[in-house]
Amino acid sequence: MAENPGFQEDQDNFGVRKDPEDGKSSKTKDVNRDPAKRKSDMIFTIEDVPPWYTSCLLGLQQYMTMFGSTVSIPFLISPAMCISVEDPVRGNILSTIFFVSGIVTLLQSTLGVRLPIVQGGTFSFLVPTFAILSLPEWKCPSDFVNENWASNRTMEDRTEVWQMRMREIQGAICVSAIFQMVLGYFGLIGLLLRFITPLTITPAVTMIGVSLFQAASSNSEGNWGIAMLTVVTMVVFSQYLRNVDIPAVKYSEGAFVRANLPILKLFPILLTILLMWALCAILTATDAIGASNPARTDTKLSLVHNSAWFRIPYPFQWGIPTVSAAGVFGMLAGVLASAIESVGDYYACARLAGAPRPPTHAINRGIGTEGLGCVIAGIFGTGNGTTSYSENIGAIGVTKVGSRRVIQFGGLIMIIFGLFSKFGSFFLTIPSPIVGGIFCVMFGMITAVGLSNLQFVDLNSSRNLFVLGFSIFFSLMLPEWIKSNPGSLNVSSSNQLNQIIKVLLSTHMFVGGFLGFFLDNTIPGTREERGLLAWEAQHGEDHEDYQDRVNRTYDIPFGMDWLRGQAWAQYIPFLPTFQEKVFDVKLPCCKS
Repeated sequence: MAENPGFQEDQDNFGVRKDPEDGKSSKTKDVNRDPAKRKSDMIFTIEDVPPWYTSCLLGLQQYMTMFGSTVSIPFLISPAMCISVEDPVRGNILSTIFFVSGIVTLLQSTLGVRLPIVQGGTFSFLVPTFAILSLPEWKCPSDFVNENWASNRTMEDRTEVWQMRMREIQGAICVSAIFQMVLGYFGLIGLLLRFITPLTITPAVTMIGVSLFQAASSNSEGNWGIAMLTVVTMVVFSQYLRNVDIPAVKYSEGAFVRANLPILKLFPILLTILLMWALCAILTATDAIGASNPARTDTKLSLVHNSAWFRIPYPFQWGIPTVSAAGVFGMLAGVLASAIESVGDYYACARLAGAPRPPTHAINRGIGTEGLGCVIAGIFGTGNGTTSYSENIGAIGVTKVGSRRVIQFGGLIMIIFGLFSKFGSFFLTIPSPIVGGIFCVMFGMITAVGLSNLQFVDLNSSRNLFVLGFSIFFSLMLPEWIKSNPGSLNVSSSNQLNQIIKVLLSTHMFVGGFLGFFLDNTIPGTREERGLLAWEAQHGEDHEDYQDRVNRTYDIPFGMDWLRGQAWAQYIPFLPTFQEKVFDVKLPCCKS
């Protein structure tokens, strides 16, 4: 074919550039040249900056991944707060959650732990929230269950009934979250990190994925056909067709440009949701599925109808929070469970995003920032706190996109959808079986990330097999026993202490991580047997530019030259200049 001067090969396909010599991605060649990234198949690692239009689409994909869990929070807490079903304030609370999640995500990815990790509402706070609202003074009025609740009371009365309960929850979250800020910014959480090993991380991170099977199952039930078709579609897009580029033509700089777009590689989750959403809409329009089927797309249209087009959430919008000792100590259990789970999330996220293992100062800063995020959530009145989202960590594993910039764009999208309530609510019409199918794939990736740490340890060692097997099995059993025997943990006369113990021991990840932490650091074993030598080598800690990579990833984006010139800065636990003190603690495990 004759050469056309107005038609040339595109050099930029969503930011993944092609090498004209061999047609391979130059990003892949760079990975192969870098010993620290040689085994990574990431499209965008943490420091990569995709073009703005690619970042927008990838950020939208992250938003659509996280909203499935977020949207359920106001629906779960509203009945306990005596908010009627038809009250449009449910949409306002949801918009506030998205708005605050966007703000805290920007804070965490820019100034906090600086990993590409989304912050959003957390189920860890639901148990203590329900416990607080079940107290006699906060139980709903006797006529709340009556269908005439809305007509029997004035709007002012109904508003005051739920707002006084919201203010109690706000105060409990704000004050208890200060403890999490102290835990992080004062470096208390960092003191434990030198005892974190592969056999600590494996059961902790594995149980994040395994324990979420109930969320995937509950969303999928009602229409397993749609859920399984979603799984198949996502697997085909993300695995079987991930190297298939879509040919396209665009006009650029006065010429028609051939563009081979890696759409299936970059947007498997987004494409799966849109395709299955369209299928469910067709089935709904043709009445191929019943009126009560959760796969229908018209069951949540009232939420869109009742939402305002534009609304700016603001601090203390439901009034000044109230504080009680019972509320604060009860909510402290949710704070502790959230903080402990987030440490495991940081390690999983860093591993998936192609980042070095997070240093002590980054984890201190991340936990402190999560506490600050919970304070912000309490001030704005979300009825919940914020924490790291395991769903989005799983999305990184599926899409192979771990860019920090993408998460920052995702945070901006959350803020925008929090302002334009009606537009954001439109995405909530996505049927729950689609969300369940997406969860099946992503939570499986999280589980696999946890198990992948076993490559470092000696699996021929009976010691290691015991630590691993017992930690995982017991962390599955104990929380289920506690749920079926709720009154069996009254070990103290303090209801608050009993509540904290119950929440922690009901958290699969806490039980698995604690057992792995305790057993691996007390049962004798060599560093080679426990996988510490191979773990450090895999993370590149023996590579000459390892510290440079850590600095590039976890340094705060401004003022570093000045901070490194300040002697006092080495004593601040959340600053990158922090010099960790090595405590000479001899444990039975620590043989050479």
